[in-house]
Amino acid sequence: MRIGIRSAISALVLTSIIVSAVGVHLLWWRTAQQVSQTLADTINDQIVSAVGDELQSITTEARSSVTAVRTLFVEKVIETSDVRKREFVFLSQLQSQPTISWVAFAWPDGSFFAGHKLGDSRIEMLELTNPDRKLRIDQYENAGNEIRLTNRRVEDTRYSVTDQEWFREAIASNDDHWSTLTSHPDGERPAAAFAAPIDIDQKRAGVLAIIIELTRVSNFLSQLTVGKSAGAFILDRGGAAIAAPDPNADELHPLKTDHPLFAVAVDAVKQAGRAYDPGEGQAFHAQVTREGRAYQAVLTPISFPGWSLVTVVPESEFLGPVQATIRKLLIGLAVLIAIAGLLSAWLAQRLIAAPLLKVVNEIRHVERFDLDKVQRYSSRLTEIENLSGAIGDMAQGLAAFRKYIPADLVKRLIGDGTGARLGGAVRPMSVMFIDLAGFTGMSERLGDRIIPLLSRYFDAVSAEVQGHGGTIDKFIGDAVMAFWGAPSANPDHALDCCRAALACRRAMDKAGLADDNGQPVKIRIGINSGDMLVGNIGSEVRLNYTVIGDAVNIASRLESTNKVYGTTIIIGPETRRLAGDRIAVRELDRLAVYGRAGGLQIYELLGMVDEFEGALDWVTCYEAGLAAWRARDFAAAIAAFEQVLEIRGQDAASSLMIARCRQQRDNPAGEDWDGTSVALTK
Repeated sequence: MRIGIRSAISALVLTSIIVSAVGVHLLWWRTAQQVSQTLADTINDQIVSAVGDELQSITTEARSSVTAVRTLFVEKVIETSDVRKREFVFLSQLQSQPTISWVAFAWPDGSFFAGHKLGDSRIEMLELTNPDRKLRIDQYENAGNEIRLTNRRVEDTRYSVTDQEWFREAIASNDDHWSTLTSHPDGERPAAAFAAPIDIDQKRAGVLAIIIELTRVSNFLSQLTVGKSAGAFILDRGGAAIAAPDPNADELHPLKTDHPLFAVAVDAVKQAGRAYDPGEGQAFHAQVTREGRAYQAVLTPISFPGWSLVTVVPESEFLGPVQATIRKLLIGLAVLIAIAGLLSAWLAQRLIAAPLLKVVNEIRHVERFDLDKVQRYSSRLTEIENLSGAIGDMAQGLAAFRKYIPADLVKRLIGDGTGARLGGAVRPMSVMFIDLAGFTGMSERLGDRIIPLLSRYFDAVSAEVQGHGGTIDKFIGDAVMAFWGAPSANPDHALDCCRAALACRRAMDKAGLADDNGQPVKIRIGINSGDMLVGNIGSEVRLNYTVIGDAVNIASRLESTNKVYGTTIIIGPETRRLAGDRIAVRELDRLAVYGRAGGLQIYELLGMVDEFEGALDWVTCYEAGLAAWRARDFAAAIAAFEQVLEIRGQDAASSLMIARCRQQRDNPAGEDWDGTSVALTK
């Protein structure tokens, strides 16, 4: 008896009810979070308003001080050179404006005079004259209604007012402007400066600046009431502290960043990243989790470019009571879920889970392309039995394509997660081209009778390529293209490719294939290594997992070069380098393959060193002849190549080089000749 899946689902109704109940509570929790967000926004709005008022007050005081002092200078009430009156005016401004830290005046020649507040009880006057670069510092202390000189000193300084941004911009313009700075005559501290040019009798007399050290803002932030345990900070674009709550902060006490929520504020700025731009004027909300606790953070741009007010509120401040209530409800709900879960789990396991697990295992076989392992299963559920049958049919259909698509390639692509997506990557790899010697004439003579011969040839070389870890790319007429190093990385790709080439040669000798004239069928192999683009290349409707690049083209040219030198396997210089002394080779020539201007060393692969049998003295003779050829000693070269012929009896490469030597001897090339041979065809 079979039942439909709808009947099985009815057994899970109770579970659905429980899930619905959980959903209601989750909705409640979501509502509580929204309330938390609203409260956090409200607190943030209050803080933004307060900080905005404070910054407005600071800028107003700065503008008022600039206006007052500039009027005295411009109207010639006091002269800029009158030290006594100038000190009195600067002192009165520092005492009357609580947020001002500096009142400074700089002359065009780089001289500098300033009054600097040292906390709330002391003031210092600083004067820097050019060109002696001496800084005079007079320190005063409040004594009732009077101030008393407590210290006077003169010291060398590297401070230059002409290097300061506030001075450079003001001296070169006619407008007042704000800027930020960190460099002061007595040290490094973050500050904001309001600077204005001073013109007396239509002549630029200097620059007047009101400077506010940002420790004053930190002191103000400490006075804000931000919930029970929240905090407010002013940070720059990178999360560096501009101001942080510190009740002791002033000109004498540097900024402290030991507030427990400071790190959360920095995390909020980093988390916002490019999604938040202070220059756009829009606030940014972020939820930050640190050390297992969640926080609501709001980043709000303020009037200074790049600065943001960051308000941090712990979620527990609003959600604590809600969390306690939900925990109690969840305990009761857990009991109900446990009972309903046992019942529904038993039904689901018996009717759905066990059959589906079997079906899933069959899908895994299809996913891994293990199509021979796919089985069909019967089930009490009609839909599951139909699904199992459909998977079996799909496996049978896919199995027919294994003759067209290498199964191992599909498995590797699935295992690597590459998938059938357009694109690729550059990798160090080796590529091999195999071709039948004399195939064109053979195919013309045999016609369709060439197919059985091709089949045996392809079977022989394909087995060796795959047996040595290679991937067959494609069959091109009688040619086989294969590569090593993808889709799975292989650090010994060059060596494995050489082993495969030698194995292909042995397999063809063993197969005993003959053409229509009874002559043994020979193969030619070209191998090259280097960086190649490998991946899914083609169009959106048809892809081919292949390799392309200059190194691939060279391998193709090397395969056809065998015809010139009478060899079977030619490898490129990078393959020779990577395989090293584990292969036995003969350097054939320095060849500029067709389509390339530069020459490259080419080698005949003779065998693996640990498997090679036979003397290599003829190789030494050949390479000596090659060296003499390049040195233009053609007589010595001919002698060496003839010695190779005496040893081997027949060597097409030596015969070719003898003919070239005689041609160069009789018709010498120009001075730019370097012994490189040029291939005139592909």
